[in-house]
Amino acid sequence: MRLKPWLMTSYLIVMILPIIALYFFYISLSQFDEKRDFVEYMEMKEKIDQLEPLLMNPSLYKAQPIENYKQLQELTDSSMNIKLYRKDGLKLYSTLDQTGVEMYTLKQRDSLYQDLNTLKKEHRTYTYKQTVFSGDDLIGIYEVTIARNDWLKGVNHRTLILASFLFLSFVVIYFGLINLLNRKLTRPLLLLREEMNAFAIGKKGHKELPHSNDEMGDLISHFEKMREQIETTNKEVERQQQEKEYIVAALSHDLKTPLTAIHAYFEALNGRQDLTEQEKEEYRAVIFEKLNYMKEMINDLTLFTTLKSAKNKLEFVEVDGAEFFEMLLGGYEGPCRKREINLISEQAVTGNFLLNVKQMVRVVDNLMMNAIRYTEKGKNIWLAAVSQTSPLPEWVFAPFVEELEAWRENGTILLIQNEGKAIPEDDLEKVFEPFVQVEAARGQGGTSGLGLSIAKMAIEQHCGKIKIWSQTGYGTLVACWLQGIDSSSQE
Repeated sequence: MRLKPWLMTSYLIVMILPIIALYFFYISLSQFDEKRDFVEYMEMKEKIDQLEPLLMNPSLYKAQPIENYKQLQELTDSSMNIKLYRKDGLKLYSTLDQTGVEMYTLKQRDSLYQDLNTLKKEHRTYTYKQTVFSGDDLIGIYEVTIARNDWLKGVNHRTLILASFLFLSFVVIYFGLINLLNRKLTRPLLLLREEMNAFAIGKKGHKELPHSNDEMGDLISHFEKMREQIETTNKEVERQQQEKEYIVAALSHDLKTPLTAIHAYFEALNGRQDLTEQEKEEYRAVIFEKLNYMKEMINDLTLFTTLKSAKNKLEFVEVDGAEFFEMLLGGYEGPCRKREINLISEQAVTGNFLLNVKQMVRVVDNLMMNAIRYTEKGKNIWLAAVSQTSPLPEWVFAPFVEELEAWRENGTILLIQNEGKAIPEDDLEKVFEPFVQVEAARGQGGTSGLGLSIAKMAIEQHCGKIKIWSQTGYGTLVACWLQGIDSSSQE
């Protein structure tokens, strides 16, 4: 239950409890009164009937000493009071007033002559008034008042029971509400505060926070989500910091080798006089090659940083798929022929695409140069672009076909496959990390170590994906998945 309805319900229970108690008190008293009414009436009537012969004696209604009423006094007890009045309202006797202080006081005739010959029931007493005649003359009135002791005891007993029940109810509800309040608010708030304090100082909490379907549960859920997001962000920041440190260290190491070579060859050109012109040209060519390598490394690092930054988004243009991929796959015959590698390419793409042309060219260049670098002389490289509606090329290595079919669903794929040494399975995901050197993947001279990382980031900024398969006895297949404009709109 939500906190607001729960608190309102609790307040309502506390408020209506006294009303319920009073209602039960009234019902109990009414039932008791109904049961006792007839029996009590008959008992009172019997007592009055027993006293009536004595009270009808005319001699009692004359002013006389109190000792003359001794017989009447002996017939009464503390629960009964008998008053004798003369017809003019003068009180002659009262069994409860033995001092005689109130004797001979006048009572108003109007009140004296009310309710005559009627057994009148009141809360605490029964009262009966009767006129007394001497012959045909009215000489006085007697008034008998009998206390309802049994009834009052029953009322007091029920009042005590009801008060005890009311008190116990208040105690139970009070401690029940305290316990519920502790469970719903106090305890969760204390645990949440401990977890927040631990999180603030970088410690991991050891207590499991309670979850409920109220505002407290929502607050705890929001805190856990916030903590998870902050922890994820901190881990990502830490990972990026480690990556930056690793990139700086790797770049420093990779630049050190060509710089050392440039320094050595430059000293040789300037310091040695016995070099032939051919040797000088060779030295200059090596220096130029190392400078180009360093320039490529700096360019790759700049591009890697640009793609990594969230502020730098690629600009896309709409292109015709058939024309673009035909252009994209062309131009690699020369490098393959120079390395005596056989290149087989095909293109079966339809529809339009939103692409950054420059970055897509860079992706294919990086992947092709990587494939050429690790393909031996006389071996094959296959290059293709295939839409979802077209079948996979027959040359795709058999172990990769089934998984590739499921992976390329609803998209166009770009395939680069080469015969060569397989990449260990544990290293297949690492090859996309910057400067990570794995066997048969990167690290040989002439590569910056950022090519596959750049390709992966560029493809992901196209809302695509990239995956690599490799198996001993076959070779390596790299696939890039892209979505066309038409298939996007259909979704």
